[in-house]
Amino acid sequence: MIEHAEKPLTGKPMLNTTYGRRGMAVAPHSLAAESALSILREKGNAIEAMIAAAATIAVVYPHKNGIGGDGFWLIHEPGRPPVGISACGRSAQAIHASLYAGKPEIPFHGPESAITMAGTLSGWQEALALSQELGGRIPLSRLLADACYYAREGIPVTAGQALATIRKAPEFEHQSGFTRYYLVKGKPPVTGSLFRQPELGMTLEHLVHSGLDDFYRGELAQSMATDLAAAGSPLRLADFNACHASRVTPLMLRHPAGQIYNMTAPTQGVISLIILSLMEQLGGSGLLPESADFIHLAVEATKQAFRIRDAYVGDPDAMTVPAQSLLHPDFLAPYAQAISMQKAGGWGSMTSDADTVWMGVIDGQGRAVSFIQSNYHEFGSGVVLPSSGIIWQNRGCSFSLNPRSVNFLKPGKLPFHTLNPPLVQFNDGRTLVYGTMGGDGQPQTQAAVFTRYALFNLSLQQAVTLPRWLLGSTWGRNSDTLKLESRFDPAIIAELKKRGHEIETVGAFEESMGHAGAIVHHPSGIFEGAADPRSNGGVAGF
Repeated sequence: MIEHAEKPLTGKPMLNTTYGRRGMAVAPHSLAAESALSILREKGNAIEAMIAAAATIAVVYPHKNGIGGDGFWLIHEPGRPPVGISACGRSAQAIHASLYAGKPEIPFHGPESAITMAGTLSGWQEALALSQELGGRIPLSRLLADACYYAREGIPVTAGQALATIRKAPEFEHQSGFTRYYLVKGKPPVTGSLFRQPELGMTLEHLVHSGLDDFYRGELAQSMATDLAAAGSPLRLADFNACHASRVTPLMLRHPAGQIYNMTAPTQGVISLIILSLMEQLGGSGLLPESADFIHLAVEATKQAFRIRDAYVGDPDAMTVPAQSLLHPDFLAPYAQAISMQKAGGWGSMTSDADTVWMGVIDGQGRAVSFIQSNYHEFGSGVVLPSSGIIWQNRGCSFSLNPRSVNFLKPGKLPFHTLNPPLVQFNDGRTLVYGTMGGDGQPQTQAAVFTRYALFNLSLQQAVTLPRWLLGSTWGRNSDTLKLESRFDPAIIAELKKRGHEIETVGAFEESMGHAGAIVHHPSGIFEGAADPRSNGGVAGF
């Protein structure tokens, strides 16, 4: 039985939770959710539906993700332990920290940031193989059909794409291909206008005919390696040939509500779980969800989790302890003790801003997918490959040039990732997939959505829509402040300031707070879905 109650919110009309019976998809762009739903209607499984959504959103949300980036999957098949797919590209074999001598950090854009392989397509490939093992039979041509159409025939430009292009064009005007591929007659595209990506469309159609592996070990790989070298990137054909996604065992936190899963290193999935663990240890479930006490606890737990992240999390081969061990109560005890409920504490470094898409699908058989895909910053490195129309990620700038850092740059190394797709199996049999984009904000928004729904019995859409907080950086705001949406009660803001938090009030529905979404599948067969009003997203169910 569903007992969550919707209640009206101020500032914007309240979206109601979406319900379904046979399957559901959610994405930060409605066309991607519809692509997934079309596959579910054709009796495809959740994995196949997610491949279709991933391909579509790589075309219709070009400023936030693409096939030149990385991706991570968390997949639940009823009756089996969840499995993760890590589709993370390694640094170039020819890279070395000495190439950045005299620089304080790796540049955020340009060929010097385009130094890691793009793992996204290897993830689609591994997911498709897993789908086929489970009986999936939808051909790749069908899964990529919508994406091919939108690239070839055009997409309506969203306000987000238009604004991102205006913001980034001055930075990228000298980068290989950016002006040609992302401006229209030398200017950013206008909201609502038709935007075509013919080269990308031909690339997707080539992959349909030649197979996804061609991206790494075929004609397309050779073309991209040539273009990257010409642009000044250290990536070479050998880096493409060596790239493979891997199936991994997700991290798991035993919580009073159920088992919470997230992706292992090099992602910050463990950090998302640590925040929930610390909040539970310190009595968070006994607080009011929109109180100063609750927000303070969430923020202080985040600070401690970021301390752990900065000290321990990176390429698993470089970590001094396994990621799962960071969740042990004995390890977390001193971090919990360091939290004061009366006074805000200091905290460590922030990551730089990031752009990502999170999407979820659950099919009628209960197969669930939590998925995240990213080029890192808006438009990634800004380097576009002329032969394929692919814009390359800048995930390489998350490496450190400090030899003492767990994320010190070395050849063939996995970069630290803010990406982390969560999934929950509740004690009562419900399955929840949820997530968001947003760098430092990902684990914080995950904590807000999970606790509001799972602990405080708010409806799923309320869990996503209610005002959010964010400690640290977002795109366009590289600051250490605690950001609060303006819909919070002024008394709460005043109390948080009194406890020592440096507050920055942002818009009522601030896009920089992330584009969250969630789906719940009940044992009865009922589906609930919620999309973020801060995005162009939608829930598609039937």
